[in-house]
This record gives sequence, structure tokens and C-alpha cells, in this order.
Amino acid sequence: MKKVFLALSLFCIISIFAQENKKTVISKRVDNPPKIDGVLDDSAWQATDVAKDFVMFQPGDGTKERQDKKTTVKVIYDNNAIYFGATMYDDSPEDIAMQFGGRDQFGQTDFILISLNPNNDGLNDTEFIVMSTGAQADSKVSSGREDFSWNAVWESKVVINDNSWVAEIKIPYSALRFSNSNIQTWGINFIRKINNINEEYVWNYIDKKIGIFTQYSGLLEGIENIKPPTRLNFSPYATLSYTTFDGENNFETNFGMDLKYGINESFTLDATLIPDFGQTAFDEQVLNLGPFEQRYQEQRPFFTEGTELFSKGGLFYSRRVGNTPINYSDIEDNLNNNEEIIDNPSKVNMLNAVKVSGRTKGGLGIGFFNAITEKTSAKIKNLDSDEIISIITEPLANYNVLVLDQQFNKNSSISLVNTNVLRDGIFRDANVTALIFDIADKENKYKVSGNLKMSNVLENSENTAGYAGFLRLAKTHGNVQYGAGHWRADDKYDYNDLGFQRRNNYSNYFSFISYRIFEPTKNFNNFRINLEASTRYRNSGEYSENNFELDAFFITKNRLAFGGGIETGIGKQYDFYEPRVEDRFFKQNPVSESSAWISTDYRKKLAIDLRGEYAFRYDSEGRYIGINVSPRFRFSDKFSMIYSLDISKLTNENGYVEELSNGDIIFGNRDFKSVTNSISGKLSFNIKSSVELSFRHYWSPVVYDSQYSFLNDLGTLENHSYSANNDINYNIWNFDLNYSWQFAPGSQLVALYRNTIFNEDQFSGLKFHKNLKNLFKEPITNNISVKFIYFLDYNKLKA
Repeated sequence: MKKVFLALSLFCIISIFAQENKKTVISKRVDNPPKIDGVLDDSAWQATDVAKDFVMFQPGDGTKERQDKKTTVKVIYDNNAIYFGATMYDDSPEDIAMQFGGRDQFGQTDFILISLNPNNDGLNDTEFIVMSTGAQADSKVSSGREDFSWNAVWESKVVINDNSWVAEIKIPYSALRFSNSNIQTWGINFIRKINNINEEYVWNYIDKKIGIFTQYSGLLEGIENIKPPTRLNFSPYATLSYTTFDGENNFETNFGMDLKYGINESFTLDATLIPDFGQTAFDEQVLNLGPFEQRYQEQRPFFTEGTELFSKGGLFYSRRVGNTPINYSDIEDNLNNNEEIIDNPSKVNMLNAVKVSGRTKGGLGIGFFNAITEKTSAKIKNLDSDEIISIITEPLANYNVLVLDQQFNKNSSISLVNTNVLRDGIFRDANVTALIFDIADKENKYKVSGNLKMSNVLENSENTAGYAGFLRLAKTHGNVQYGAGHWRADDKYDYNDLGFQRRNNYSNYFSFISYRIFEPTKNFNNFRINLEASTRYRNSGEYSENNFELDAFFITKNRLAFGGGIETGIGKQYDFYEPRVEDRFFKQNPVSESSAWISTDYRKKLAIDLRGEYAFRYDSEGRYIGINVSPRFRFSDKFSMIYSLDISKLTNENGYVEELSNGDIIFGNRDFKSVTNSISGKLSFNIKSSVELSFRHYWSPVVYDSQYSFLNDLGTLENHSYSANNDINYNIWNFDLNYSWQFAPGSQLVALYRNTIFNEDQFSGLKFHKNLKNLFKEPITNNISVKFIYFLDYNKLKA
């Protein structure tokens, strides 16, 4: 009983001490709001409380701010918005970094960051960042993870003075979520970045050794009798597009609208009606010879903004919505000799999508997503009768995600996630449910996390149920951190209809230990060394492989970053995925891989990133070498370019080719090479208008030996008489040039020119310049599009 009493007493003392360490700034109500011009001479700023006495956040730990680099922030509010007046003193304003960029593009700039948490829950902050150039960035923060895809409409203005730079900021209440309480106490913190000396300072001290930064907010008090406004805005858009390809021209117009509505103080409805994703960035496609699907990053704004709740458990891969029809490949596989494909769309059109998300003051987060895609059909022509028939490759489909996420203790959460795909008619349906937990002790020193997932797939009138689970225990504080865990899934677990799944039927064990510093040493601002080990089995018990990895990361005082790693396995490795046939395996020796990289100081006009990799398979002639060179040059604060050359070569690799009708699994010994050239550049006229260039050419030739093999029941290879030509010459060319202009808050005009070339043939023996000549014999897709988006705020419309 005494021990329990002592523990409770100690916890109370720690809690009281933590509260006493929280700084407080008092906001003042004003009747006449300031003009947002970067000059803090309005009467509203007089006689206000000041947040001051910042301490070092990076690279040091709590050191007082420099006398000649002090920071002060004032906070006031009225019935419509909260205002901040930040003064960043600097005795050498000519050294303030001023690289121009667009929204959420930091580059080489100073900035002031305001982190607000109206619910003061220690986990869910909203960040507003103003850079020394005047550019803005904003993000939603959930459990320490920043999501810069979220964008709000707010105002700011920057002025550079003789001994400081000043940021004046207005954040309308429509950009925030807060309760109806008459007296408000918000969590708040400020971070200032001083780029030329590579230092960051924070108002309320953040202990980097324990917990996450959102748990260290100070307090904002004095806000009384404000009411959440009607949060309703519309973004109608219009797109004009002209495309040419192989002598055919196509002109399209599209009109639609995005809508955002605050259902109440906690929850928001987002909807996109008649969506248009024609100007999304191109995918960085590569030749994929492996057993798993290639994963692409989501580029569509509706699916990237405000999705922190929907990412819980990793069950939602939004690219599934509007992706390839489920029966797309069946059309060619089942084609008769007297038939030809007239049209087989590779994408499904999305009709509309909505999402509702938010979190109550009690910490309950609720997210609901729904999208509907249209029926998609292929057209097949009978060459004997000229009859054309339509075959449904994807019926009308409904995609749903539901998330319930309860947070507690400012560091823990338990979640329930369900994804569901319903397709019209007899087509495949899928349902997945997961229980997810992430629980830390009150001192943020130890954490247990994990999940239990169940999948159900209904296909051909049969239901297939599967399960998966994960458990991880870890020490999460201090210089030395460590942990261990276990992953498991049976062979029926399948969440691929609305998620991204590479494999199932596994039982994997892993452990790790790391050492890191939180304060600079004599030579380094930061470094981290990490050792991991894993052993992998099938869920049914068969051994698969093991892996050991040691990697390190260092940053010097002069901002030179470098690191590397070594990775290997011990004993025979059994690959149950490369054969592409259930219960078959390919037995090989393990691979030893080493890598090293270096990144020079981005503050300089010329900087370079270098990376090298080398790997070999034990007792084999298989070798891999990879080199990446990426110089970047800043011609001026408004114009910069980055070039990247990536070359890799894999020799004497044995890989899957095909399965013959008699069941033989054919493998080939191949040499695989890839060369990627990419260029990106940006010319900023100001912080609201710019021209950007994105170019990428990916070339990958594959050459097979004339002698092929088949995989025997022992998992080894034997010679086979198979003799087909499987050489591949694969090219992707993408060129984007776009001009964007933010002509009003939240409103934008984007003009895009794009050309694309794709080619795949068997001319793998071509040299680089002859390959390019061969590539440009292919028809080129040219596209010109203009998109106009206009932001309308209900509160301004009714005023």
C-alpha cells in the first residue's frame, strides 16, 4: 500500500511540475482589428501580453536565445479571428535567408511557426507557418505526424526592418475547430527557424528525449465569448483541356466543385462533385519484374488533404478508388482468336466522393469516407461478324471507410477501422475491420502498440475470411531506445480492394536497438545509430529468411549530412513469393548489401546529394551496383534547379519468367539495368506566381541468357528447353511545365503543358542515344490544360 501511495504521490508531483513549467500568454479582445500589413503600429497591439524568452529547440536543448536574435509574439482576437504579431529580431537582416517558394515549400528561408491546439489535448495541433519571404505553410498534426497536404485560407504579411523581420497574421475562426465554451484555454507554442546559423528556438520548452512535441504546448488564455462561425466554403472550378495523340485530337471541358462544411464545432464535411484530376503530377513508374504490385503516391488533392484519421492502421490506399478495373486483365486473357479489343479503359471514373472527419473535445475522432465510381466496360469486336459487344470490367462500386479513434492521456489511442467495397451485381465485395492500439505510460517512457485485423471477401458466392495481427513493445525515451515485436497474417487475409497488400501468410519476429543524441557534441549536431534483426516464417510454420541491418546517420556542425548501412542474412533463404505459385519456394543464398550517402549544405548556392550501393549474393555471381548523383543550384532566391541521375545495374539475377501450361515454373538468368534522368526547376515571380518544370526519363533494358531453367520441388533450378525471347526495353518519358497564380486567397489559375511517351519492346541491346532515337519514333501525347479555381467563403458572402 505504501508503494502505491508513493507512486501516486510521485505522479502528482510530476504532473504539478509539468503544469508549472507551462508558459502562459494572455490574449486581448479588440474591437478594431489591425490591418494586416506587417507593421505593428495599430492601436490593437498596444498594452498586450507578450510571449518571449524563447529557448533553443534545435540543435541544442533549452539554451537561452541569443541576445541579438530575440523573438516576441503578441496575440489578440475579435469576434471573427485570432491575430498574431511576431517580431524576429536580427542584428544582420542582410543574412536572413530569402529563397522564394510556393505554399508549403520551405527551401532556404527563416520562418515563424504558430502551433495551436484549441482542445489542448496534447496530440492534435494545427500549424501556421510564415516564412521570411512572406510565403505560407500550414499543416494538421496528429500524434506528432505533420500533414502539410491540409490547406486553410488565412492572411499574413511580412516586412523586413533594419534590425528585425515582422510577421503579422490573421487566422479566421473558420480555419480552426474549437468548442462553444464561454472561456477558452488553448494549447499554443511558437518555433522560430534562423536558417543562416542553423538554429531553431521554441517558446515553451520541448524535451526531445521524452514524448512528442505537441505534448509541450504552453497555454493561451483570455479568449472569452467567441462563437464558432458557420464553416462553409465552396471552390468551383473549370478546366479546359486539349490533347493530341497519334493524329487524333481531343478537346474537353469540365466543371465541378469542392465543398467544405462545418457540421458542428468538431466535424467537417468535405465533398468533391464531378472531380477533375487531369493536372495531377505524373507517377514515377518503373519496370516491375517482382512478384508485388508497384505502389504509387497519391497525387489527387481531395485524397491527400486532411486524411490523418483515414491513415490509421494502413488499411486505406486511396489509389484504389478510380484505379484499374478489377477485370481489366481478363479481357485480354479470355480473348478468342476471332476477336479483337476495341476499347478497354485502364481507369475507372469517379462520380463523387465525400468525407466527414473531426474530433470531439473528449478526444474521440470520427472519420467517414465514401466514394462512388461509375460502371466501366470493354468493347470487343468479332472479326467474323463485325459485331461489337460490351463486357463490364468494373460495375458501379461504392467505397467506404469508417474510423473511430479515442485518444487519452495526451499520448495514447485506441481505434476501430472498417473499410468496405460493394460492387453492383455478382462482382467481388470486400470488408476489413481492425482494432488498433497505441498506448504509452504517463511518463512517455514505454509504449505498446499493435492491431488485430479481420478480412472478408465475397466472390463467386463464397466468403473467405482471414486475419492479421501486430504487437510491438518499445522503450521510447532517452539516448538508448529499443523494442521488439511480431507480425502475423494467415493465407486468407486480404485487404487489397481498398488497401495495399504485398503479401500474406507470414509470421515475422523483429527487434531493434538505437542510440541517438539530443544535444550537439564537439563535431556533430545530431547522429543516430540503429541495429535491427528479424526472422521470418510463413504462418503455416515454414522458415523463410532472416535479416540483420546496421545503419547510421550523422549531421556535422557545418550541416554536412552523411550515413550508410550494412545489411545481410545468414544461411539459406526461402522465397515463397517469387515463384508466384502457392506453397512453392525458391531457395537461394542470402544477399549482403552496403550503402553510403552524403548530402552537402543546402544553404550554399551549390549543393549535392550522392548515394552509392553495392550488393552481392553469397557463393554466386549475382551483383548489384547503384549510384545516384543529384546536384542542385540556386541561381537566385527566385530561381533554382535540381538534376538527378540514377544508374543501377543488377547482373546474374535468377527471376521468374512465366508458368507453362504443364505447371513448370520458368526462371531466367538476367541482367537488369536502369537509367533515370530527372530535372526539376522553379522560377518564382513572387510568392503567389511561379513557373515550374518537371522532367523524367526512365530507361530499363533487360537481357536474358539463352539458357532458361525450371524450379524443381526442392526450390532449386534445373536447365529447361524453354527458348522464348523475354528481353525487354522499357521507356517512360514525362515532361510537365506549369504556371500557377494565386490571384486571391484560396483561388488559383494553373496552366499546364505536358507531353508523355511510353514504349516497351525487345530492343534491349540499344545504346542510350540509339534508344532515345528509337523512343521518339513512338507517338507523343501532348496535352495543354487550364484550370481555374475560385474560393468562396459563406461568411464573407453573407456580410
